Amino acid sequence: MPLGFTLAALDLVFPAFCSICEGTLGAGRRDPLCGRCWGAITRLAAPWCHVCGASSPTAVTFDGPHRVEHGREGAAPTTGGVGPPSPGRSSESCDSGEWVTQPVVGAAPSRPCSTCTTDPPQYDYARSAAVYEGALREALHAFKFSGKRALARPLGDLAIEQCVASLLEGIEAVIAVPLARERERERGFNQAALLAQRIAKRLGVPTRPRWLARVRATKPQSDLPAAERRVNVRGAFRASRAVAGRHVLVVDDVLTTGATLGECARALRGGGARCVGVLTVARVLHAAV
Repeated sequence: MPLGFTLAALDLVFPAFCSICEGTLGAGRRDPLCGRCWGAITRLAAPWCHVCGASSPTAVTFDGPHRVEHGREGAAPTTGGVGPPSPGRSSESCDSGEWVTQPVVGAAPSRPCSTCTTDPPQYDYARSAAVYEGALREALHAFKFSGKRALARPLGDLAIEQCVASLLEGIEAVIAVPLARERERERGFNQAALLAQRIAKRLGVPTRPRWLARVRATKPQSDLPAAERRVNVRGAFRASRAVAGRHVLVVDDVLTTGATLGECARALRGGGARCVGVLTVARVLHAAV
């Protein structure tokens, strides 16, 4: 029985509602987000800086899920959906009917921005899918603070579908930003870990939660001004020796000033990581990276 027919039949008996607006999911749904809320997310265009990932908002949306293979150097991104490829990627249909997708040559910027030139971050590159506002902000709040773990699926997919074309090749593992033990017990889960699991699955690489640990508790970054955030997280993380020589992708929900992710990258660099990338679902614009 086709999946679309099954979902329609289930919705008649057990109506499904959006985790944000509480309306029926309807066309364009990305469960548990309705099509309207999914489409209202302001995506970010391809970055103009290949380091910090600075980019501009865009109205571009994506029609289908994609699956990407990054487990080996030079592996080609592939999609598991039946729709056409997203902008910024070339594609062709393989024998199985899936779309094989690869970044367009020259699509990624070749120079860092002036900020990254004068004050380079600890990570090699950072990418974010969308602007932290409106529907996406509400979705992330529902995910983190209302226990709606099912949102990890569409939010993780958003990060991959929007950013895969500009991720560096050869990612070997995905690492979530560790949450303080007390906060994780209070919340019941680490939202970054759930996102990392979804993203790793789409990339076809493992998650390595033991490769990065939080060694001391910190104040919530949201309570601090930008100038104090780096001081707050300095020395808060420790990397395993297993990261030595590896290309790892660090995942979090939001990039604001980049202080936490920068400190994670610092620890991973200290452990010998060859390349450290950062991927977040959302980015706060007009904040120093």
